[in-house]
Amino acid sequence: MPGDAAWRERVRGKRRRAALIQVAVAAVLIAFLWVLGSNVAENLAERGIQHGFEFFRHSAGFAIGETPITFEPTDSFFRAFVIGVMNTIRVSVLAIISSFVLGIVIAFMKLSRQPVLRFFGAAHVEFYRNIPLIVGLLGVYLVITEILPDMETVAESGSVFMLDKAGLQFPVPLHEGAVAAASLAAGLVAGFLAGRVARARSTFLVGWCAGAGAFCAAAAAVWIACGAVLGWSIPKLDGFIVEGGGSLSPEFLAIWLGLTLFSSAPIAETIRAGIVSVGRGQWQAGLSLGLSGVETASYVVFPQAMRLSVPPLASQFMNLTKNSSLAIVVGYPDVVSIGNTSINATGQALEMILLIMLVYLMLNLITSVVMNAINRRLARGRA
Repeated sequence: MPGDAAWRERVRGKRRRAALIQVAVAAVLIAFLWVLGSNVAENLAERGIQHGFEFFRHSAGFAIGETPITFEPTDSFFRAFVIGVMNTIRVSVLAIISSFVLGIVIAFMKLSRQPVLRFFGAAHVEFYRNIPLIVGLLGVYLVITEILPDMETVAESGSVFMLDKAGLQFPVPLHEGAVAAASLAAGLVAGFLAGRVARARSTFLVGWCAGAGAFCAAAAAVWIACGAVLGWSIPKLDGFIVEGGGSLSPEFLAIWLGLTLFSSAPIAETIRAGIVSVGRGQWQAGLSLGLSGVETASYVVFPQAMRLSVPPLASQFMNLTKNSSLAIVVGYPDVVSIGNTSINATGQALEMILLIMLVYLMLNLITSVVMNAINRRLARGRA
C-alpha cells in the first residue's frame, strides 16, 4: 500500500541519517587522534626523545623477584612486561574469589540473629571501609615482615608448612608443572560435569556453586594423589635460603590479603542489600514448604538477591583489579611496578603508560563481559 511504502522510506531515511552521523563522528574522532599523535611524535623528535615500541626487543637488564615463568636480566622488556601482566592477573583473580567468598560470610554475619556475629560483621565492614587501602596494605605487609617469626625459628619446629617473615612455604608434589596441569584439567572436567548436572536439576546459581566446589575438590584430590605417588618436595632451610617446596612471598601475601580484606567490606554490603531487598514473604514461603533456614537462604532468598547484586558486584570486582596497582607500595612485581622500572631504564614513559592503561582496560572489559553474561542469565529467571 502507498502508506506502507512511504513509512518504510521514512524509516530507511532515518537509518541512513543515523549511519551518516555515526560515520562523521568516527571520522572526526580518528582525525583528532591522528593530529594529536602526530603532534606528540613531532615534539618528542624535536627534544631527541625516542618513541615507539622498538625498546621491547632490548635486554631488560634488571631482575624480577617473583616470576611465574623463567626470566633473566638478559631477557627482553617484552618478556618482563608479560610477567607483570601475569602477576597482576594472578593476584586479581585470587583476590576476587577470596573477597567474594568472605563478603558472603560477612553479609550473613551482619544479618545473623546472634549479637556477637552481627557485631563482628559490622566491625569488619566499618573498619575496612573507612581507612585508606594503601595504609592497610602497608599494615598487612608490616605484620608479615615484622611480627611473624624468623625462618630459623619456624624451620626448627620441623613443620612442613612454614609461615614466617619470608612468606609461606609449603610442600608440593615432584614434577610440579605436570601435576599442576593434571590437577587443573581434572578440576575443569569435574566442575563442568557437576555444574551441568546441578543446573539441570536446580538453578543456574546452584549449578555454578556446584561446579566451583567440584573443581576445587577434584583439583585438590589429584594434587594430593600425585604427591602420594610421585613423592613430595618439602621446604627445608639451607643456610639462609629455603630449598624445595613451593612458596608465596610476603609481598604477594600482603597484596592478596589486603585486597581481600578491603574489598570484602563493600562486597558484603552489596550482598546484604540484595538479601534485605527480598521480601519477608519469601523466607516464610520457604519455611512453610519444610525447608530449613539454611536451605531457604540457599535456594530461595540468595538466588533472588544475586539478581540485584550482580551489577554492583561487577563494579566492585573491577575496582579490585584497578586497586591491585597499589602492589607497587609493597614491592610486588605487578604490571605497574615492572612498567615503572622499564620507564626508568628506557625513558619511554608515554608508551609504557599507554600499555599499562590498555592492560587494565582489557582486564576490566573481560570482567564486565563475564558479569553481564551472568546477569543476563539471572535476569531471565534462571537463577
